[in-house]
Amino acid sequence: MASPELLQLIEGMRATAPDFGAPPTEVRAVFESLLAGMPSAEGSSYVKTSLGGVPALECHHGGDESRGTLLYFHGGGYIAGSARGYRGLPTALAAAANLAAVAIDYRLAPEAPFPAAIDDGVAAYLALLGSGVAADRIVFAGDSAGGGLVMATLLKLRDAGHPLPAAAVLLSPWVDLAGQGASFEGKAVADPSLTPAGLRASAVHYLGGEDARNPLASPVHADLAGLPPLLIQVGSSEILLDDAVRLAGAAGAADTFVKLEIWPEMIHVWQSFAFMLPEGAAAVAEIGTFLTTQLAKD
Repeated sequence: MASPELLQLIEGMRATAPDFGAPPTEVRAVFESLLAGMPSAEGSSYVKTSLGGVPALECHHGGDESRGTLLYFHGGGYIAGSARGYRGLPTALAAAANLAAVAIDYRLAPEAPFPAAIDDGVAAYLALLGSGVAADRIVFAGDSAGGGLVMATLLKLRDAGHPLPAAAVLLSPWVDLAGQGASFEGKAVADPSLTPAGLRASAVHYLGGEDARNPLASPVHADLAGLPPLLIQVGSSEILLDDAVRLAGAAGAADTFVKLEIWPEMIHVWQSFAFMLPEGAAAVAEIGTFLTTQLAKD
């Protein structure tokens, strides 16, 4: 049964969620306003930095950060969102696994369409390697479009022959920009934050004329062999449910280790509400366990 906190959150999201079908400048303003209301954990601090020319934000949780570094890719349909706005989520994930965290501000569409965001992800990771952090001490994490960007960045790095990070965590990943999963329409009533029309509009902005089935734009169509272990978390009340399920199937078929968690009644990126949502805190704890286990293997 859904917690009272979840029911309250769903009610609020139905009233305030941004319309991703609106002009990107309007989406950004509404989205950043909502993100600004998200609290920072007690003891956390943030420092602006740069990785490979990509603006970034160091997210410090005030605890042990010795195990490695989490590189975070925020959501926002490739047209909105920011490292600063999302700062609480990478901070919480890093704290759960005793990691340092840095979130990047990759370029947004339509001003910088596909593949600019992927190029920024690659540049940031290579800069992290160049700073002396070993690949087996780095993990990726991302939500929604950021989850798709995590996958695309991994694919680009793999194909270029670069060492890959130790693991990746994908929260409600958007990995099929053509919206071909059954849940894309079938879960539209249940999903309080995303709409098929909004995601289709965002996809047009991001693709800039590129084929939606390009594996780097929609990694559900990619060969996923040779990637690091993946943890995918998705809620059953999301239009992106099938994106996660199909991605996990493609990874498993390619002999890539993947753990898929489908959380009953959960909504899009519920982990970001761990500060108020018991299910969010539980999901973050699961992520911490997964990352700790993967890093211990090296």
